[in-house]
Amino acid sequence: MRDRPIRPDHGEDITVPADPTPPVAEPAAGPAAEPAEPAQPAGPAAGATDGPSPAPSAAGATEAPAPTPLRPAEIPARAGQRKHPGPARRGTADPVKSLMHHHRALCERAVSPLEIAAGLEAHGLTDRTAARYRHRDVFALAEELYARTPAGPAEPPPPVAPAPHPDAGARAGWTLLALLPGAACLATAGVLRLTEGALGGGARAAVVLTGALLACLALRLCLLRGPLRAPEGAGRAGLYACWLLSFAVYGEELIAQVISGGPDGPWQPTPAPLLGLAAAIAPAAWCAHLFTVRARRKLHGSRALDEFGAGVRPLLLAAVALFLCALLPLLHLADLGLGGTGTPVAAAALGVLLFLARLLAAHGLPGPGTAALAAACAVEAAAPALVLAARLPGLDPLARPVHALVQAGGTGAVPALACGAAALGLLVHASAALSRASAHTRT
Repeated sequence: MRDRPIRPDHGEDITVPADPTPPVAEPAAGPAAEPAEPAQPAGPAAGATDGPSPAPSAAGATEAPAPTPLRPAEIPARAGQRKHPGPARRGTADPVKSLMHHHRALCERAVSPLEIAAGLEAHGLTDRTAARYRHRDVFALAEELYARTPAGPAEPPPPVAPAPHPDAGARAGWTLLALLPGAACLATAGVLRLTEGALGGGARAAVVLTGALLACLALRLCLLRGPLRAPEGAGRAGLYACWLLSFAVYGEELIAQVISGGPDGPWQPTPAPLLGLAAAIAPAAWCAHLFTVRARRKLHGSRALDEFGAGVRPLLLAAVALFLCALLPLLHLADLGLGGTGTPVAAAALGVLLFLARLLAAHGLPGPGTAALAAACAVEAAAPALVLAARLPGLDPLARPVHALVQAGGTGAVPALACGAAALGLLVHASAALSRASAHTRT
């Protein structure tokens, strides 16, 4: 925009800038440099600058405002300054952080990453799930959770017992309880042997009933304490176990009478399997105790879940083999003591089946054992039912498998096959279920 000239009375031109802030030239070097005067416009008034500078009149001119000095060239202006600061942009969400908040209690009370891995595995997290959290397996995810979780409030250390083995009293307690069922059965058998011919049928039945009640009460106390205690209960496993034990006492005689065209009369019991199984409860408790202790040592000494599983499977097989080695002599002695001819194979298969079912229940897995016991009961009940159904016209083929089995192995082959197949299947399942760390953090 051009400057507007003002002409005073004496005819001289005075230039007044139109912009209140006229352009100012760059200051000269040095501390005493003065700002330059505004330039005169081109035209006839240019020659008036040769003489002395006239002063404007008070009525016709206004004094120009003082110019504002510019920023020196050597101080550059700030670039990229944020005029309206807002919230920082949120990056990619941390999936491990959300998992850590969800399982905070588990992570705070864990003393090793393997306990966190066991807890995650118990909640259904697998290696495929860990891949969604950008980790190769559950143990790697547990290590990060253990490293990122702050430790919980420190608890006072428990008082140190002066005894070298503080759990010796507890072991002695449940060992004594485990001996009571066998002692009750042995005492009942001894009373029946000593009073044979002296007591009548009613008195002998009363002795048997009393001994059975005492044995059941002792078994109940044994299963409430010690290594065979099931924290979550066993469901219907007790009912199925009663059926299997009853079939072990009366089943072979029932099948023999049904195949021969009966039943024709009262069944002759064989109490030797019941006595041997009752005496084997103490070895079963000790085998379960040894397996639990060794598995926990593996749990604290392993650095990965695969390493722990590979170490627990031989322990399970060793515990089952050790129990079988203790069970067979007890069954053999019981059978010989009651006038038998040897070791019943069916009772040995039943003992292994009951041991595996109770071991799984003690580690918080009662379902598979209950299913295996129910399957064995179904096979044992189906054998006489098929023979009876074959008596109907046209249904003769139904009894052929039972007849072939009895001809090959005797009447004891039916419970041996039922309990043996169920025990084998349960052993395969237990080798996979008990090799998970989560099965050993619930006990």
